[in-house]
Amino acid sequence: MADEQPTAAGPTQTPPDPPRPRRLRRWLAAFFLLLVVAVAGIGAYGLWMVQSAKGPASEITVVIPKGAGVRGAAAVLRDAGVIDGTTLFLVASKITGADRKLRAGEYRVPASSTIRDVLDLLRSGKTVVRRFTVAEGLSVRQVDALIRAEPALDGDPGPLPPEGSLLPETYHFSLGDSRAGIVARMRAAMDRNLAALWEKRAPNLPLQTPEQALILASIVEKETGVPAERPRIAGVFVNRLRAGMPLQSDPTIVYGIRGGEKLGRPIRLSEIQGDTPYNTYRIPGLPPTPIANPGLESLKAVLNPMETDDLYFVADGTGGHAFAESYAEHQHNVQNWRALERRDASQ
Repeated sequence: MADEQPTAAGPTQTPPDPPRPRRLRRWLAAFFLLLVVAVAGIGAYGLWMVQSAKGPASEITVVIPKGAGVRGAAAVLRDAGVIDGTTLFLVASKITGADRKLRAGEYRVPASSTIRDVLDLLRSGKTVVRRFTVAEGLSVRQVDALIRAEPALDGDPGPLPPEGSLLPETYHFSLGDSRAGIVARMRAAMDRNLAALWEKRAPNLPLQTPEQALILASIVEKETGVPAERPRIAGVFVNRLRAGMPLQSDPTIVYGIRGGEKLGRPIRLSEIQGDTPYNTYRIPGLPPTPIANPGLESLKAVLNPMETDDLYFVADGTGGHAFAESYAEHQHNVQNWRALERRDASQ
């Protein structure tokens, strides 16, 4: 038997993976390149739209409600025609972080504003500035009616403040500000200005407190609509107080009858002789409270009145007054005034 020869063979080996075809690698590289270019293009287009694409053709006023959030704001802007759609606005607000900083309020969006302009505006909080003007000489009841009638304010103004405690002025506010807040600002303005003017008052005035100055200023305010006359009329009343004479001011009688509302007719003799705390024909000195809200010029006039010897004044038919040092001269001026009244009544 022939000897068996072992088969010559080496150890068993796993064949290597076949190499990835070069074509596939090139295809994948091209695909990723195109994807990058597409994403970059979309981003560039979005950036261009945010920064360059012009918005409304004319100025538009919008109101972003409190609690609306970024989606609510986007809907308001879209419905008002500020932006074409909400998607780009929402994306831009998210990327820039504006979605956490948008502030509610009333805004005027300028013509041709871009999305970026709108986002900057809503982040700034630069809302529309409204104005509320109170004329000199109104009573607190009249001011309260104006505040309640202002539709851009919110809430109840609260109870009537003390007469004379509201400074007539123009106050700036934003849509939705509270009526009570406006009242508080008016009271603070009066307190602040009265205190400052009181410190600069003329010496030896027959006024013991700032409250007395406020009362007299309200009377001066109601006596004349001619600004240049205020210091002189204040001088007349100061002279009367020093002499112990009654002020004899018709507006105080009206206030005693109507409590801050217009009388709408001439004062009757029976009312001049009537008994109210505000009848300065019958009671000496000042009435118990102001009769209106005086402006700064009347406060200044009372605290630094004109030095004069006048004790009387009466209307002169021109909108101003004729002044007199003596009662005889005053009676002459009164006769002139009555003659003018008769002439006007006959025409």
